[in-house]
Amino acid sequence: MPHDVIIVGASYAGLSAAMQLARARRRVLIVDAGLPRNRFAHAAHGFLGQDGRAPYEILRDAARQVAAYPTVEWVRGEAVEARKDDGGLTVALADGREEWAARLVLATGVRDELPPIAGMHERWGATVLHCPYCHGYEVRDRALGVIAGSVHSPHQAALIPDWGPTTYFTQGTFEPDAEQAAHLAARGVTIERTPVVELLGRAPELEAVRLADGRVVPVQAVFTAPRTYMASPLAEQLGCEFEEGMSGPHIRVDATKLTTVAGVYAAGDAASGMHNATLASAAGVMAGLGAHRSLVFEMPAIAAVAVAA
Repeated sequence: MPHDVIIVGASYAGLSAAMQLARARRRVLIVDAGLPRNRFAHAAHGFLGQDGRAPYEILRDAARQVAAYPTVEWVRGEAVEARKDDGGLTVALADGREEWAARLVLATGVRDELPPIAGMHERWGATVLHCPYCHGYEVRDRALGVIAGSVHSPHQAALIPDWGPTTYFTQGTFEPDAEQAAHLAARGVTIERTPVVELLGRAPELEAVRLADGRVVPVQAVFTAPRTYMASPLAEQLGCEFEEGMSGPHIRVDATKLTTVAGVYAAGDAASGMHNATLASAAGVMAGLGAHRSLVFEMPAIAAVAVAA
């Protein structure tokens, strides 16, 4: 049986979209490979009502609530291809199966590419962090560092002193301009221009960083700005337009989370320059509402879906 909406991705954005559509009694298929971006973090923070809970626990409970609706189906697997087809959209799975729907919601997320520094990967999500609002409070009052990764890194370094004494490592590349340097000085940030080449200590803990000249600087947590890329090729395959964000490209969407391709919506980290669980969930709600309303007002023949009592 064809679906009203296929949702690819079952993290905060995808499940939030699914909830709205399920409550509108639409036939929803969720396709998910089980690899959420935040799987490396021990706890989620700053998410109202969920602060301090493990991400997998939040998603487990959310999935159970969504799955309780009778019009929701679930496929554990990877969506490898999407195309416009027969007035709707077809999604091909890695196992060869194909599914069709009138609408598609991409909640596929992004993948992180960390700076090529020894010791980064084994500390990612614990003492190597990207979002101070998500994890800053947990490393408060420690010696903190910001390892530059983009032209936006001085901005990140100016934020971090609210959580602890901060050193900005420019990596010899991302030098603050005069105005930024004055702001960092006013915030008490130490600027170190010799590149970090290694993180030290028993992972996932961090004790210090080693610089290219051999010096060791005590630091207990570092923030950085990984480069982000689409975790899925579906948006590009469909011809969706992209915008360049602070950390990488994201799918261009309008206020209803509609992409530049008719019938295709996108939400979460894949469709935003700002990455945060609460923002992803809110975007998923809007994508679900947008997809539902398009079915009602744009495709009346498909809109009249009767659900047996």
